[in-house]
Amino acid sequence: MTDAQETAADTSLRTTGGAPPDDVAPAPIPLLEPREGIPPVVASDDALARVIADFAAGSGPVAVDAERASGYRYGQRAYLVQLRREGAGSALIDPVGCPDLSGLGEALRGAEWILHAATQDLPCLREIGMTPTGLFDTELAGRLAGFPRVGLGAMVESVLGYSLEKGHSAVDWSTRPLPDPWLRYAALDVELLIDLRNALEEELDQQGKLGWAQEEFAAIAAAPPAPPRQDPWRRTSGMHKVRRRRQMAVVRELWNTRDEVARRRDISPGKVLGDAAIIEAALALPASLQALTALPGFGHRMGRRQLEQWQAAVDRAKELPDMELPQPGQPLTGPPPPRAWADKDPVAAARLSAARAAVSELAERLHMPQENLITPDTVRRVCWEPPKDPTPDAVGHALAGYGARHWQIEQVAPLLVHALASEA
Repeated sequence: MTDAQETAADTSLRTTGGAPPDDVAPAPIPLLEPREGIPPVVASDDALARVIADFAAGSGPVAVDAERASGYRYGQRAYLVQLRREGAGSALIDPVGCPDLSGLGEALRGAEWILHAATQDLPCLREIGMTPTGLFDTELAGRLAGFPRVGLGAMVESVLGYSLEKGHSAVDWSTRPLPDPWLRYAALDVELLIDLRNALEEELDQQGKLGWAQEEFAAIAAAPPAPPRQDPWRRTSGMHKVRRRRQMAVVRELWNTRDEVARRRDISPGKVLGDAAIIEAALALPASLQALTALPGFGHRMGRRQLEQWQAAVDRAKELPDMELPQPGQPLTGPPPPRAWADKDPVAAARLSAARAAVSELAERLHMPQENLITPDTVRRVCWEPPKDPTPDAVGHALAGYGARHWQIEQVAPLLVHALASEA
């Protein structure tokens, strides 16, 4: 805690008449301004070079955050990158003006990066040349430590006693110039990340979970980029209403047309055409522009040219030969849905029930979410196709094959051995 923050804490106690009673938690102290004020936005090569030099000369871990324009722009690119490091202070970098941050990424090679919900920010950071060699994820640390709320604001409040204003989290970060209140919010997001990291490390160490967390962080840092989704149009909201293959083809054509328009205009697909409108058109199979216009989501506010492109997509789907229509569902790459196990394999269903109960009980004792102890998909796969001889080594090998970390295997394998053996 800085001198200024200690002064603020002391002032808070003085103005409330001294220390609060033991049974009343002190009110969080609002964090209103960055310690050194709002940093200037870095948008030129010269300014970026100075930041790179400052952060290369800094010491210790580096706090990193990124802001996207989800719901406003196409894709998930970063529109602001925030950093803080001891000896360098804070920096706000505009990836529009400085689209290549590989030099900064290289300057930080070997340093531990502190991120909150790292898997959300790493893809957009990779796109601009920033990839950590090691990291500490404060959200994941909070989950492993058993905190009930793990958003950044909640963690800063419960661990450090400060409140962050989160009102600008969903704004359009592609806006230029960025308003000062937004920049203040962005700078404050990394203001206390290093302090939060240190406090969580101590908490995890006291709980005997620090090694577990380090394994998780290493796995995140080493994970390759996620492959593109197969048939992303199948994730259209309301898809469960679509039963016929011809209707599915309409969804696919409209989704692909929307995606092309959104990409070309650099706008969120949902602002081009809503999922609900796509589903309505698929169910109705409109035969004319007039019929399409009468459907929800295709009202009079759309221009004729827009309506024509949607009707053309519907017509293309209606004209496809049967052999080119999409098949219902996606091919299964693992066990069937658990609800079908009782009919398909009652013994496997019994194994899964026993395993789930054991994992749930252990997660509760360890004060962490079940999915962080072991993924439900991993448990299902091992229970559906268990090792022929479910020894601890065999079960551990199976878990490792599905990506389980050493600490997870150590905790979960004995439970699964018992579940598999008792229900064999």
